Amino acid sequence: MSLPPGFLDELRSRASLGQVVGRKVMWDARKSNQGKGDLWAPCPFHQEKSASFHVDDRKGFYYCFGCHAKGDAISFVQETENVGFMEAVEILAREAGMPMPARDPKAAEKADRRTQLAEVTELAVRWFRLQLQTGAAAEARAYLERRGLNKAALDHWEIGFAPDSWQGLWDALKGKNIADDLILGAGLAKPSTKGGKPYDTFRGRIMFPIRDGRGRAIAFGGRAMDPVDNAKYLNSPETELFDKGRSLYNVQGARVAAGKGQPLLVAEGYMDVIALHGAGFEAAVAPLGTAITESQLQMLWRIDPEPIITLDGDTAGQRAAMRLIDLALPLLEAGRSLRFASMPEGQDPDDLLKAQGAEAFRKLIKGAVPMVQLLWQRETAGKDFDSPERKATLDKSLREKIQLIRDPSIRSHYGQAIKDLRWQLFRGQRGGGSRPAGRSGKWQAPPQAPLPSTKASMLAAVEDMRATVHLREAVVLAAFVTCPEIIEEFDSGLEGMTCDDSAHEKIRDLILRHGHRGSEVLRKKFSSALGPHALENLLGQRHVAITPCIRNPGNTEMARQTVAEELAKLEAARGLDAEIAEAAQDLSGVPDEGVTWRLSEAAKAADQAARLGQEDKAEYDVGDNGARISKDERSALDALLGTIKFEKSKGPR
Repeated sequence: MSLPPGFLDELRSRASLGQVVGRKVMWDARKSNQGKGDLWAPCPFHQEKSASFHVDDRKGFYYCFGCHAKGDAISFVQETENVGFMEAVEILAREAGMPMPARDPKAAEKADRRTQLAEVTELAVRWFRLQLQTGAAAEARAYLERRGLNKAALDHWEIGFAPDSWQGLWDALKGKNIADDLILGAGLAKPSTKGGKPYDTFRGRIMFPIRDGRGRAIAFGGRAMDPVDNAKYLNSPETELFDKGRSLYNVQGARVAAGKGQPLLVAEGYMDVIALHGAGFEAAVAPLGTAITESQLQMLWRIDPEPIITLDGDTAGQRAAMRLIDLALPLLEAGRSLRFASMPEGQDPDDLLKAQGAEAFRKLIKGAVPMVQLLWQRETAGKDFDSPERKATLDKSLREKIQLIRDPSIRSHYGQAIKDLRWQLFRGQRGGGSRPAGRSGKWQAPPQAPLPSTKASMLAAVEDMRATVHLREAVVLAAFVTCPEIIEEFDSGLEGMTCDDSAHEKIRDLILRHGHRGSEVLRKKFSSALGPHALENLLGQRHVAITPCIRNPGNTEMARQTVAEELAKLEAARGLDAEIAEAAQDLSGVPDEGVTWRLSEAAKAADQAARLGQEDKAEYDVGDNGARISKDERSALDALLGTIKFEKSKGPR
């Protein structure tokens, strides 16, 4: 449906974003200024205790400094209500008292039909519930009782029963003058291939209604009572209302519970969700009998930035988790990830709750592991890496998976995490003899005191490079202060910038919190929080003052280039620092080929870039982050490599 010019502008001006958001959050009275429309609250899109979600009611925009969610009233309704654009517009227009423009006849007809299908499905919900009380459903009631479902649970989940008859539901709906095409269109019956009367889709099954994010009944899941039935669980067919890959069981209830702070749990089936809800874990959902799709994953992230996937403790559950990892890797962003909680072998969440209770389950999800850990387990479990070729195969496989991650910051952190895990695995495989057992379960060399020549080597001199890091931090912060317009563009980089100086850390936090409000407000906040001369001291440093974007305040493009380059160099310096720290640790014992190889590879990467005529901006891959390394840093790395080779040539002491 097309909207006339100006309609959305008027809607946004008449719909108060503060009122729309206020239905979902509690405003922080200390930080908010209601009179000026400056509102702060804990973010409704991710769990937090601090008020980092900001609403500018006058401009009609919101932004979260934690998960970076942003938008206007329409996008807020879309995200929190899980509805499409036009549905969000209709909701806001209705609240604002604005009549919707006349619809295109075909679009209106389609919307009316969807409404009719939902009404027919709702009639089926009631009919199935009535059938559960009949004599024909005695076995079904006994089964549900054995599974621990009392009357309150049956009513809450609206569980019903489809009798084992060919036209039971069909006849009931026809008795209410429901048109054939609506019954068939709702997926409640199928046409006969023999020219007879259509027959019911569900027969002899316990029925679980499936509702969408708005609470409309859109489909059913049915569990067969016949133990030899080919399909233990059967879902409604795809209809105009129901898309299995875009639906989740209990999505509406889970959103409400997650909004109150409960962790979002993803289980395998209906009974798991029902059992979790009964044990107090109300923010539980389940895909509908298939592997999680990209659409379902996006739905999960709209509810909670870090859902916990509860895996059945069997081979199928593990395989499902591995498929989900491959799906999720390209979609990861800052503030959007997954954690995994594996059930004991042979158990699902329902089994565990019955056997050990809610407290045991609570401990299990508290210990849920991040996705990078499961990725590492998949690539290493049951494998032996006793040769360079096998190690290289592992490296290649992990590198290919990490490259699937589109977000450069996430990719960098994954690279570093994998590097740490790899080091733990392989550090115990060097050498033999009478060596104590290490954390990896392998044998490793006992620590030795650093050699005198090591202390006097480039390892010690590299400390001077930290002064360079400090200078770069100051330039980045000063650029943001003089040109706050670019903050939003680089907010993830700024947020991830680890400041060595506590004063820099305070300045960074002030920029993140208040930079979007403009340079004047930011300067006032500096003065009140850090003293009247803090900003003057930052901008007055010689290396800062001579930076082109500082000499030309307001030049957005120049500031953008400066920040991009300095952040990249800082990231490279951090990676180099990690290499040096590892090398220093290695040199506390007898240097070996592993140390030499790692630093040699890093030096080769820098040399290759230099040979391409880019020595000033040599590429240096640190944890797959693609950041740049300067000539000085490359020289330090080469000197460090030389030191290690020199120490190695002396042999063990």
